[in-house]
Amino acid sequence: MGDTKRKRGRKPKNPTPSQPLQSPPSSPLDDVFSLSNIEIIPSTSSAVEITTTASRPRGRPKKLPKLPDNPDPLPPPPILSPCRHVSNGTAIGLGGGSGGGELAVDPIGARVVPAMDAVVKVFCVHTEPNFSLPWQRKRQYSSSSSGFVISRRRVLTNAHSVEHYTQVKVKKRGSDTKYLATVLSIGTECDIAMLTVNDDEFWEGVSPVEFGELPALQDAVTVVGYPIGGDTISVTSGVVSRIEILSYVHGSTELLGLQIDAAINSGNSGGPAFNDKGNCVGIAFQSLKHEDAENIGYVIPTPVIQHFIQDYEKNEAYTGFPILGIEWQKMENPDLRKAMGMKPEQKGVRIRRVDPTAPESGVLKSSDIVLSFDGVDIANDGTVPFRHGERIGFSYLVSQKYAGDSSAIKVLRSSAILNFNIKLTSHRRLVPAHNKGRPPSYYIIAGFVFTTVSVPYLRSEYGKDYEYEAPVKLLDKLLHSMPQSPDEQLVVVSQVLVSDINIGYEDIVNTQVLALNGKPVKNLRRLAEMVENCDDEFLKFDLEYEQIVVLRTKTAKAATPDILATHCIPSAMSVDLKA
Repeated sequence: MGDTKRKRGRKPKNPTPSQPLQSPPSSPLDDVFSLSNIEIIPSTSSAVEITTTASRPRGRPKKLPKLPDNPDPLPPPPILSPCRHVSNGTAIGLGGGSGGGELAVDPIGARVVPAMDAVVKVFCVHTEPNFSLPWQRKRQYSSSSSGFVISRRRVLTNAHSVEHYTQVKVKKRGSDTKYLATVLSIGTECDIAMLTVNDDEFWEGVSPVEFGELPALQDAVTVVGYPIGGDTISVTSGVVSRIEILSYVHGSTELLGLQIDAAINSGNSGGPAFNDKGNCVGIAFQSLKHEDAENIGYVIPTPVIQHFIQDYEKNEAYTGFPILGIEWQKMENPDLRKAMGMKPEQKGVRIRRVDPTAPESGVLKSSDIVLSFDGVDIANDGTVPFRHGERIGFSYLVSQKYAGDSSAIKVLRSSAILNFNIKLTSHRRLVPAHNKGRPPSYYIIAGFVFTTVSVPYLRSEYGKDYEYEAPVKLLDKLLHSMPQSPDEQLVVVSQVLVSDINIGYEDIVNTQVLALNGKPVKNLRRLAEMVENCDDEFLKFDLEYEQIVVLRTKTAKAATPDILATHCIPSAMSVDLKA
């Protein structure tokens, strides 16, 4: 009886050893917090704490509500990245902005899927020149990137994806065949390249991508491509966080660009960025890697893309983006504006220097105040109205033009307003930022290797930190010098191949050549011609830092073939100098 009454009474608070403590039944939420997701789940794990650490109330435990077979959409899990990955053609939605929590194709994915079939994978074999040994090329290497099909049987990708190409192939999504591609044009400044495929089979069932308008801030963008981490197509999503003039690293230029917070990794280069309507609004091309920055990627916007395409269609070649050949100074200081004769209502920028090789050098002068460009007033900080509530550097107006176009410029000179019509051309630097795919030029005499300075040459000699490691004289020429004539080059003694004839000169490295026998050296071709045609007894080279090199002319020319044979150099000069 006593035992029966105990069983009908209140349950003991502490379980007996014969009654092990039962864990609460598992729920579908437990799968979200598995070990595989630890790294992408933030510290807000309150749901776990409630089910495992809350004290049990007295009395019979409450039953957990039974979940229906098709539960209502749960709140999106706190995953740090908003990426959507695509595998075997099925887009996995993460909820959030799509308004639905089903794991089927979400509305955004449904709009993007048709255009994704136009995204291709680009395979390239590169053979880079050896700028330190200009008669050689480096060992070839392979790379993969992304691209997409546009109208007229063409494919767009990044210029750096096919730089120094030997062979280019493309592969469609879901295909196992790689098709040989032909490079039609490479725009180094804007980092865009255009390809085509001659095989008709490649174009079967492929619809070209349609371009959209320039997006606004906070507009959603979806970057599609073939980045590292897998072989299939991948999709990352984000929003437009900034629109401004950006520095294009590959071309060393400044053009309009979009900053987005979607992840852009190696292999994404050349892939399209779609808006929520499935139209292409840009090309992924670079990202910011810094310990203080996360998920900062950059996209080439449609105005730059259309400029490249129309330039090719108009000229059957890429002619580049024109610039205004001036260096200017802001006029934000009121005393400076007053000293320059500006009225309170006038705004503009002061010209510091004019490129002597530019067409505008004939009309513009130093200390002129540029008031407007093509009728658009320029502010004292060098910006112009862009869109509602936005301003942008006035170089954007120049970049919208094509080489050979004319523009109206209003300037203030000695308190008088002058109007000029200037023909725009592409910019030429004394130290070029790239060689446009051409091998470097060189000339060798008596073991002295002469070549021209360029950014690829400095990178080859001093590494990626050449801006800190290169000689100050060369860096000053790179940053501040302007060519005085269209054919001027910066010629240096790259190195001295040791021989009996050049004893004592072995330590000369990367030193500029100023003159030969008293005549200035304007470019490498002129130097080679002067040496080859020299009848003087001695060759006297005037170098930077007041250094001179003197060689007996006949002996130097006679010793050169043996030096070339010793170092397995095929010729004393590059092919372009022989022409």
